[in-house]
Amino acid sequence: MIFKSRRQSVTAIVGGVPIGSSAPIVVQSMTNTDTADPESTAAQVISLAAAGSQLVRITVNTDEAAQAVPEIVARVTGAGVTVPIIGDFHYNGHLLLVKHTACARALAKYRINPGNVGSKRRDENFRTIVQVAIEHGKPVRIGVNWGSLDQDLLTSMMDENALRQAPLAAKDVYMEAMIESALRSAALAEETGLPHDRIIISAKISQVQDLLDCYRRLAARCDYPLHLGLTEAGLGMKGTVATTAALSLILAEGIGDTIRVSLTPRPGDDRAEEVFIAQQVLQSLGLRSFTPQVSACPGCGRTTSTFFQKMAEDIQEYLRTQMPVWRERHPGVEELRVAVMGCVVNGPGESKHADIGISLPGTFEDPKAPVYVDGTLRVTLKGDAIVSEFLQILNDYVARKYATPANT
Repeated sequence: MIFKSRRQSVTAIVGGVPIGSSAPIVVQSMTNTDTADPESTAAQVISLAAAGSQLVRITVNTDEAAQAVPEIVARVTGAGVTVPIIGDFHYNGHLLLVKHTACARALAKYRINPGNVGSKRRDENFRTIVQVAIEHGKPVRIGVNWGSLDQDLLTSMMDENALRQAPLAAKDVYMEAMIESALRSAALAEETGLPHDRIIISAKISQVQDLLDCYRRLAARCDYPLHLGLTEAGLGMKGTVATTAALSLILAEGIGDTIRVSLTPRPGDDRAEEVFIAQQVLQSLGLRSFTPQVSACPGCGRTTSTFFQKMAEDIQEYLRTQMPVWRERHPGVEELRVAVMGCVVNGPGESKHADIGISLPGTFEDPKAPVYVDGTLRVTLKGDAIVSEFLQILNDYVARKYATPANT
């Protein structure tokens, strides 16, 4: 796949993290705790950051939530975590940011939804948030959403469309209203005094093709960094597949500077799953590397044993748990490619193409597992300790190949 050059030329800095232009595409996420509970919210921020989220957004919707923000930030930084925390404001953000100055100072960025900052005094309320951002040197994301679009703007544009000799389809008007809301709000922010390079824009929709259409139009009409995400993507496989389809197609066109996967979690699910999916989308497209990749065959009638499946799962989980340590001690290890194959058909060949690979015996094959390192047969494993022996070879390989002067 050939990726087009990135279109957005402006770089915004959010808590030290560059977004836009030639900067790496940034993965972000959002907590689902009660922000008024600083302990649980800080714990989830720390967990999301540990998973690899480079920005974490929290809801700020009440006085109690705004009062808790400084403590949340203090708890996170006190744990040695430096992830920027973003405030998500709807309806009353102009009131909360003015009233709670410590909250305004502590946040790294403000998210404004121009569709719900008020009705009669929408522009005034919007300007108030922007003025607070200017006062504290904060960037803002102008986040237009399909489900909360500025109804006055939409009605006006629908009325204008009805007077045309050849009216556009209602969906096209809706799309243009989203883009117009984002761009008009950005222009108003700059008129108020916010620098051009402190503005990020998003226009989120819940349907894949509509999202592609909207962001293509938006990218052609501005140079602000763009935040991507399929809003209300849904639960489980549906949400994962829809999000992956949308993000992959638009990123392949060179559009997008920061992404978030918005999944509906099942009760008790790990919120970090959305971070892992976002990372995997970027890594599968070859845009960024976050963790070593494991190639594993799907299995067939030649692999009636589930041993290779369990081993592939164990190795993938082992790599993930090791990454926080390896990332510090072994720079570049995220590029590592591991193969875990189930039989002789593709096993040796796939293992040779990986940095390190193992070809397990399929049904009726000799009970031995050749291990290949950098394309060459290194050793053949047998017996009940194949997994532990392979992990030791893997550890030795990482320590040797990705050694730094301090570790040699």
